[in-house]
Amino acid sequence: MAEVLTTFNGSTHIHADFTQRAVVLPDEYQWTPSPTAGVERMMLDRVGGEVARATTIVRFEPNSEFPRHIHGGGEEFLVLEGAFADEHGVYPKGYYLRNPIGTAHTPRIGPEGATIFVKLHQFADSDTSQISLDTNSRQWLPGLVDGLSVMPLHQHEGEHVALVKWQPNTQFSFHQHRGGEEILVLEGTFYDEHGVYPKGSWLRSPNMSSHTPFTKEDGALIYVKVGHLDAVKTTD
Repeated sequence: MAEVLTTFNGSTHIHADFTQRAVVLPDEYQWTPSPTAGVERMMLDRVGGEVARATTIVRFEPNSEFPRHIHGGGEEFLVLEGAFADEHGVYPKGYYLRNPIGTAHTPRIGPEGATIFVKLHQFADSDTSQISLDTNSRQWLPGLVDGLSVMPLHQHEGEHVALVKWQPNTQFSFHQHRGGEEILVLEGTFYDEHGVYPKGSWLRSPNMSSHTPFTKEDGALIYVKVGHLDAVKTTD
C-alpha cells in the first residue's frame, strides 16, 4: 500500500495522487476499526478526515448498526458478501446502489453480517439518479470481444459503471483509459502486462494510462468504472 500521510488537521491521504497508478492486493488488506462498534474498514483511497472522498471496503459484523447519516457527496456501493440493510430495504450480495447527494439512511445489518465496496463524495452535482439494482437477475450483454459479457450499471456524462464477466483464456486489445479506470476483482483472477490480480484486488489507473488485459483458466468477474478520474473533485 502507498504511504499514508496524516496532516496537522487530521486529514488522511491514501493513494491520494490520482495521476498515479494504484494497486491493492488482498494479502495487503489492513482492516481498521471505524468510530462505530462492529464496523471495520479497508481504506483503498482517501482524501479527508472522517468525512472524506473515499473508496473503501467496509465489513459489518452480524446485527451491527451504523448511525443515520446524510450523503453530502453521494454514496455508491456494491454488496460483496452477506446482506446490507437499512430502513429502505434489504440488499443481499450482488446488489448495486447509488444514493445521490442529500439522501440519508440508517444501516442496520442482520444476522449474516455484510461486506460492501463503497465510494463516497464522488458524485457530480448533476448526478441525481437513485439506483438499486439486483445484479443477480439482470441481463448480460455481449462484450467487445469473444469471451466478454457486460452488465451496465450506471452512466452519467463521461462516467460509466459496469460488471464485466471474462470467460477463461480471454484476451482484450491494448487500449487507453480516457478519464481513467478503476477495477475491483470480484471473482477469479484478472491479468495484464503489469501484474496478476486475484479476487479482492483493487486497481486504479489514471487518465490516459493503458494496458492489455486478459484471463487464464479461472476467468474473472470485475466491477469497472471508467471516465471519472480526469478531474478528481476532493473534499480536501
